[in-house]
Amino acid sequence: MIAEGQRRYVESLSAYARQFLERIEKPDADVIDGIAPAVAIRQKNSTRNPRSTVATATEIYDYMRLLFARVGRTYCLKCGQEVKKDTVDEVADVIVGMKEDTRLQVLFPLQTSSSRPAPAEKKSGRRKKASAEASHLPSDLLKSRLLDLRTRGFNRLYQNGQIFEFSTPESLLDVDFGAPVFLLADRLVVTADARPRIVDAIETAYRESGEVIFESAACESETPEQFRFTQRFECKRDHIRYEEPEPILFSFNNPYGACPRCQGFGNTIDFDLDLVIPDKSKTLNEGAIEPWTKPKYRPLFTELKRFAKQVKISVDVPWSELEPEHQKLIVEGEGKFPGVRGFFAHLERKKYKLHVRVFLSRYRGYSMCTTCGGARLRPEAQQVKINDRNICQVCSMTVEQASDFFQSLDLRPQEAAVADRLLVEIRERLRFLNDVGLEYLTLDRLASTLSGGEAQRIQLATSLGSRLVGTLYVLDEPSIGLHSRDTHRLIRILHNLRDLGNTILVVEHDPDIMKASDRILDLGPGAGENGGRVIATGTFAEIKKNSASLTGRYLAEELRIQLPSNRRKPGTQQIEIRGARAHNLKSIDLNIPLGMIVAITGVSGSGKSSLLHDVLYQALCVNKKQANGTPPAAPLWDSVDGSEYLDEVVLVDQSPIGRTPRSNPVTYIKAFDGIRDLFASLPESQKRGFSAGHFSFNIPGGRCETCQGDGTVTVEMQFLADVELICEECKGTRYKPQVLDIRYHQKNIHEVLNLTVKEALKFFAEAPKITEKLRVLEEVGLGYLRLGQSATTLSGGEAQRMKLAAHLQPGARDIGRPSASGSPQRKRRVLYIFDEPTTGLHFDDVSKLLSAFRRLIDAGGSIIVIEHNLEVIKTADWVIDLGPEGGERGGYVVGAGTPETIAKLPNSYTGKYLAALLNGNGTSGSNGHK
Repeated sequence: MIAEGQRRYVESLSAYARQFLERIEKPDADVIDGIAPAVAIRQKNSTRNPRSTVATATEIYDYMRLLFARVGRTYCLKCGQEVKKDTVDEVADVIVGMKEDTRLQVLFPLQTSSSRPAPAEKKSGRRKKASAEASHLPSDLLKSRLLDLRTRGFNRLYQNGQIFEFSTPESLLDVDFGAPVFLLADRLVVTADARPRIVDAIETAYRESGEVIFESAACESETPEQFRFTQRFECKRDHIRYEEPEPILFSFNNPYGACPRCQGFGNTIDFDLDLVIPDKSKTLNEGAIEPWTKPKYRPLFTELKRFAKQVKISVDVPWSELEPEHQKLIVEGEGKFPGVRGFFAHLERKKYKLHVRVFLSRYRGYSMCTTCGGARLRPEAQQVKINDRNICQVCSMTVEQASDFFQSLDLRPQEAAVADRLLVEIRERLRFLNDVGLEYLTLDRLASTLSGGEAQRIQLATSLGSRLVGTLYVLDEPSIGLHSRDTHRLIRILHNLRDLGNTILVVEHDPDIMKASDRILDLGPGAGENGGRVIATGTFAEIKKNSASLTGRYLAEELRIQLPSNRRKPGTQQIEIRGARAHNLKSIDLNIPLGMIVAITGVSGSGKSSLLHDVLYQALCVNKKQANGTPPAAPLWDSVDGSEYLDEVVLVDQSPIGRTPRSNPVTYIKAFDGIRDLFASLPESQKRGFSAGHFSFNIPGGRCETCQGDGTVTVEMQFLADVELICEECKGTRYKPQVLDIRYHQKNIHEVLNLTVKEALKFFAEAPKITEKLRVLEEVGLGYLRLGQSATTLSGGEAQRMKLAAHLQPGARDIGRPSASGSPQRKRRVLYIFDEPTTGLHFDDVSKLLSAFRRLIDAGGSIIVIEHNLEVIKTADWVIDLGPEGGERGGYVVGAGTPETIAKLPNSYTGKYLAALLNGNGTSGSNGHK
């Protein structure tokens, strides 16, 4: 439907516009009627632009730029005073408000390029003397300017309290044109009816020079008092001129507004302090600053100790415990001590030497821009503020904080009138983000760092903000990553989109979303080759009554996932985490029991991923000295103990299992080795001298060399998008014709790779070496995948289950395998960390997943799973609930214990929905049912 909707939209464009777009083929359907222009909102986060943020992706930043340009107040970089133009009415109000009968002289400066002092030059002898004598004389350009002013009615010059009349030319000889000279525009007395004359004088001065000076004196003995006003945008105190705020000034995508050093990226390639000081637990005496431990730079180490003694910095305190100002002194330097930055700046000037470039490369990395501090904008843009906040500070707020900020803005009546429409748009979009459960995201969060579910909800909020009508929205499981508490928010968003006049088509397994839908279309009965048929269609109530629908049977509770008969009890073997403080975690302490299924729960943004990915996984990898363990730049935990109870830790996430078309399910689980050996053992293969390598498309031999085993050829189109075409040599089969002549049970290797896993189990029934590997894919609910399906086409949930299947392979971890002597080996103690493994799973598939989990536990493993699915949570042995909210209001341990214990906690959102499920009082909110 998406393909046809997009194709029809493109076909409606002009021939000129279509030439810049890719040709979209007609979908494989006989007839599609009544389709609207389609918008696909997918799970996958395809944004890789380092400039794209949450604010830019939702168009909030566009409105913020306009708001700050029209309402923002500019403050001087030097003195902090507000910078503004003086309008004629404002100046007149000040003057009229002076004491009655005050006498004023209205002046404006005589401005010419020659009247400004020339740059200092080296002059000698007679020439220098002649220049000094002539400096007070008017230049030819100045004479022309004076003549022009006189013809327009200006007859008096003013300097140092004296007036010089044009009518007496000899008096002009006393004017020092090398010093400031002013024109006398008017002389007046402040009275109640003098305003028209004052306004006229101001306008005259502004027209001639852009500024006006009112000079007054109470009596002749006093020094005249001056009041200076200007219509130029500059600081009154420091006379620094600023650019008037325009939306482009706040764009980090444009050279005009971007920081000149980092070009709007917020970071630069510079020395990386984490590489310069790799071990923050070392003291300065122990060589915390790594480059200064090298023999060549030992003198700098001596200089550092001398400087530390001078400014009273302890050299025996770990770097991480030094005061921030002391750390800054060592990095930035002071006086004759260059500091770390000065040291590298000196080396930058020596880059023409090869060994210096090699030395610098060891300490280079992306670091925060020192000019803008990561704010991305030029300094002038950061001086424009609303309610004492610049646009960068507002972007650093979370969605929730920004919403409060814009709701409580204190603006003048005139500013409020200008900002009214802009604030409506900003507040609406922030409300949409809050409604889809993303209140914990900061507006400057990079779009490339969002999860698939977060990216999808960002697109959803943007779509609602654009207020399109008559559009078909197709969403792929928008509830992914959402806690049960936030599902009703999502439903409200979908209803709002529908009520605008749009059609919403949602692929979903969540019963609450099914219940809120107007109509359900159930496909099946199975997956892959066994699916693709319409099993049932109707309302939620009608689907529940349809016994032919597997979905309906689960919704009607004819089928259900049972509670475990007895839960495993925590033993003495536990992982103890103390002081976990990654991201929003509040230095929490907790114990994670091993040998059981432990569920980590909490609302979105409560710190679940930070705890498992950034603390637990990294700490255990460092302790176990695994290759992917890297100590963090700053300590994110005090201690993580219990690694001695584990042989290995495995993170089973949703990252792709391969990035090339040659990577597929059977190569990943090593089943292709058995298939190739089987084909190589056939009589015809042996007759032709084919080995197992001839049936591989990864090495030369039997593969098609034109496409190198990809089956497709990519044609580079230079400035256009690359085009991928089916290989004309092998017609997409990947192999040479001679290899395709070899058949097993009437199928060649290409046809075998097109079988689904379920079909292959029957086809290879006589080859147990192959079927025992393929059977695991069927057990984790992937029986519908084709053996040769490209790994790049798998969803995140499918990739995660592929990794699970690899770990469930017989002997994959030497679990329970007999030793050479025949006695069984000790079960390998592996900790598996899963991140939302139920993504994309039907109720029936969740049951299969839980069976796979139990097999891992029985084989000696331990499982920790981040999950919102209440069916998984209710079957877990132990639950650790984080929260209570997301973002800054999260990061605490709300409770830990069995699901029944969590269900009794009054301040746990998870407990509230879990209690309803355990007591049979409602659906789960995320794949939930009794």
